[in-house]
Amino acid sequence: MAARFCGVLVLVAVFLSGLNASRPALNQELSNLFNELWRLDVNRMTPGTDYTISVQGRASFVSQGSHVVQDHATLPLFSNVNENKLKTTTTTSRFMKLLDNYERSTGMTEQVTTEEQTEINLFLDAVLQTEVMKRAHRYLVSKGQSSANLRLFKSQLKLIWFNLYRRQRNTGLDSCGFEHVFVGETRSGTEIIGFHNWIQFYLQEKNSYLDYKGYKARESDLPDQDDHVLNLQFSWHNLVKPVGSAFIGTSPEFEMALFTIVFLINTDRSTTVLVNIDQCQMELVVIRHGRSLGTAYPKLLSSNSRHVRQHAR
Repeated sequence: MAARFCGVLVLVAVFLSGLNASRPALNQELSNLFNELWRLDVNRMTPGTDYTISVQGRASFVSQGSHVVQDHATLPLFSNVNENKLKTTTTTSRFMKLLDNYERSTGMTEQVTTEEQTEINLFLDAVLQTEVMKRAHRYLVSKGQSSANLRLFKSQLKLIWFNLYRRQRNTGLDSCGFEHVFVGETRSGTEIIGFHNWIQFYLQEKNSYLDYKGYKARESDLPDQDDHVLNLQFSWHNLVKPVGSAFIGTSPEFEMALFTIVFLINTDRSTTVLVNIDQCQMELVVIRHGRSLGTAYPKLLSSNSRHVRQHAR
C-alpha cells in the first residue's frame, strides 16, 4: 500500500470535542509549500521498510490527570525500527543526542552545559544543510520573516526552539520549545504535556518508560501501518496522556520547518492553519511563549483523502 502522510497523534482533548467547530479556511499556499517539503524529506523513514507499527485497538476515554487507563494494545506501537538508519542519518543522530538534556518535570530549572550547547549547534548545523530547511528558509526570506544570512537564521531557529523560559511561575528557566514538543514534559506530577515526536516515543517505549494504550480516531478515519501521523493514548513514567499527536517516520527537520513557518507567519499568541498534506487534512497549531515556541502540534481532521472525496460530491 502506498505510504500515506496520515494518522497524527493529536494532543488536546479539543480534537474530540471541537471537530465540528468553526475552522480556518484552507491555506492553499502553505499546503503547496508543505507538500513540497514532504517531497524533499529524503530522511523520512519508509513504513514497512524502515519501521513497522501495530496500531491495535481503539483507546477508551480517559480524563486529563487520571492515572487509571484501560490498555487496548498489548503489544508496543513500534515492532521494528531501523536504528542503523537513525544513527547514520546526521540530523536524526544529532537529534537523539539532545533528548536526554532536559529535566522531565516543569518547575525544575534547566542547566545547559557547554557540551549540550555544542550538541544544539551541531544539530542546527545539520538541519540547515537539508533541502527541507533550505526551502523553508527561502520561503521565510521571501516573506520578510527571516534574514537571508544563514548565521542569523540559525540564531532565529535557536531562539524559537531552544531559548529557555519559565513554563511554571515562581521557578527558574524550566522549559523550551524543543523540550516541550520533541522530548515531552510532566506537570505537577499529574499530567504529560507536549511529547509530539515519534523517535522519542520509540526510544521511550523500547526502554519500557512508555506504554502505548491504543489509537484515537473517528470511525471513518481508522489508522493503519502506512499512516505517517497518528492520534494515540499512552502512559509515560506512570502518567497518562489521554490523547497525543505526532508525525510518524518524518525527519526532525521536516517537523521543525513546518512549525517554524507557522510560528513566523503570524504574531498572534495562538496560530492555527488548515492544510492538506499528501492524503490528509489537518490543522497545525502553534502557540507562542513570547519570542519562543510554547507548543506546536497537528490536529488531524481527515485521512485517506476523505476530505477530497467529500468535496467532490
